[in-house]
Amino acid sequence: MTQPNTPNSDQIFSSEEITSEPDVKWRDTFHLFCANRAALLGLTFVCLFILVGIFGPIVIPADPFEMVAMPLMNPNGQTLFGSDYLGRDVFVGIIHGARPTMIIAVTATLVTVLIGITIGAIAGFYGGMVDNVLMRITEFFQVLPPLVFAMVIVAVFSSHIVVVILAIAITTWPTEARLTRAEFLKIKENEYVTASRAIGDRNFRIITKIILPNAMPPLMIAITLRVGITVIYEAALSFLGLTDPDVITWGKMIGQSRDFFFEAWWTVTFPGVAILLVVLCIALIGDGLNDAFNPKLRGR
Repeated sequence: MTQPNTPNSDQIFSSEEITSEPDVKWRDTFHLFCANRAALLGLTFVCLFILVGIFGPIVIPADPFEMVAMPLMNPNGQTLFGSDYLGRDVFVGIIHGARPTMIIAVTATLVTVLIGITIGAIAGFYGGMVDNVLMRITEFFQVLPPLVFAMVIVAVFSSHIVVVILAIAITTWPTEARLTRAEFLKIKENEYVTASRAIGDRNFRIITKIILPNAMPPLMIAITLRVGITVIYEAALSFLGLTDPDVITWGKMIGQSRDFFFEAWWTVTFPGVAILLVVLCIALIGDGLNDAFNPKLRGR
């Protein structure tokens, strides 16, 4: 006597098979990442900078624009990192500059990734005319110099922090879009995607629940490195005076004191070191993720 067909059981089995494999990969990736001391060190310092950005202005509520000492005073007991050409405390400026710098970097990265992944996923999944149109748009933005394009947007519209975030995101999303498209083109032909279509899953669920989680390893690396690149973009715009004049940032501190570097090296060096440490630590995290997601290293 033959057993009756049970489509619900087949559907449950396929869903578990599809979702369990990524869980194992993520668990293995986490263990490999934790075994990378350099990546953990970078993560520790990045978390420290985030904590400074959140709690620094609360612990040190001084006004970073207030003149508290003689101009260009050497680092001493009164001003830990010295003072700039207007007598403002460089240390207070670095503490208060961490928050807007990290907010712009993280928020602009999230917007960049959202635009890039959305366009790349639609182009890679549907293909055909949709892919051609979206890739031509991507190529148009890709050939434009990102920093120059961002400068034009900020100069034309406003130097408000929201405009700066949007300017960075609008000019830097093509890289994530092309990477997402490449991953979707590769993954959508796999058997578990075919099985998901066979059991009647809608395209939206296939994109978000089936393909995207399996495409995340290279995207996670790109997203991490994008944060560091965004910090540099924000610093460049601030250096040129194209950000909100009422908000202190590390790039703005360097730009305002660049003419006094040889007379007062500390006014430029300390904010520059802060930017360097953040970008370097983010790069270490990216390298750690790259090693952890590399299948050849899973057996170490």
